[in-house]
Amino acid sequence: MADATSDAVAVGFKPGPLDREPWGAKPKRKFSRRNIFVYGTLLLVSIYYLLPLYVMIVTSLKGMPEIRLGNIFAPPVEITFEPWVKAWATACTGLNCEGLSRGFWNSVRITIPSVILSIAIASVNGYALANWRFKGANTFFTILIFGAFIPYQVMLYPMVILLRELGIYGTLWGLILVHTIFGMPILTLLFRNYFSTVPEELFKAARVDGAGFWGIYFKIMLPMSLPIFVVAMIIQITGIWNDFLFGVVYTKPNVYPMTVQLNNIVNSVQGVKEYNVNMAATIITGLVPLIIYFISGKLFVRGIAAGAVKG
Repeated sequence: MADATSDAVAVGFKPGPLDREPWGAKPKRKFSRRNIFVYGTLLLVSIYYLLPLYVMIVTSLKGMPEIRLGNIFAPPVEITFEPWVKAWATACTGLNCEGLSRGFWNSVRITIPSVILSIAIASVNGYALANWRFKGANTFFTILIFGAFIPYQVMLYPMVILLRELGIYGTLWGLILVHTIFGMPILTLLFRNYFSTVPEELFKAARVDGAGFWGIYFKIMLPMSLPIFVVAMIIQITGIWNDFLFGVVYTKPNVYPMTVQLNNIVNSVQGVKEYNVNMAATIITGLVPLIIYFISGKLFVRGIAAGAVKG
């Protein structure tokens, strides 16, 4: 083969691309030092964060005699779901011994209207700020962004006075109003950034065709905005469902959300400390946002990436 190649070169024949030796970067080895370091670090971090969850799950499936043996990492010898049933139906949360069931439905009645109202208002705000530049739009947007960075604790007492004057302090609707107000600044920023990425030609073409403010919003913007709506939904559901501060300040015991009742179960000083019931109650409380995130995780990443393109 070497003699044939040299003869071809001698008579003026130039070898083509297929006749040359392989060139370019060598393929990387699967188990290079860099890959071992990266994946090893990720594995250690994953174990660090998943270990408490593992302890919670195995503890919630044990009886108290087995827990008293002291090995918190050992899997249950005999699996029991009695702690889960007690956490849901019979655990005492103060004077009420109905478990987390009442708090669960209170949280549902708080979360659904709060999410719908805050997302609906913020999406219209973001759409208007991105496509309909009204007089004072920049000032309005600056105030909203400033509101997103005010610590919640600063506004606790003024909101108590406001809700008292409106006659809804201590009610579910008072807490819904609080969550709607505090969710609007960051959601408006997300929607405004997302709508800014929509091609301006679509907006101008719709204006030429005679579409107005609401026509463009419902027929063009909404169908293209599923990812950012999923992002807003996950942010709001997670924040509202896991909220403790607003729930304990702006509601009363008969309408406490799930997180406040969970705190009452875990911090109860009466009777025997039932760690299995506490762990089961904690897992039950966190299931809703966890399930929603796993169902819509891909759209969440897409929406965050799209909304971060423009500031």
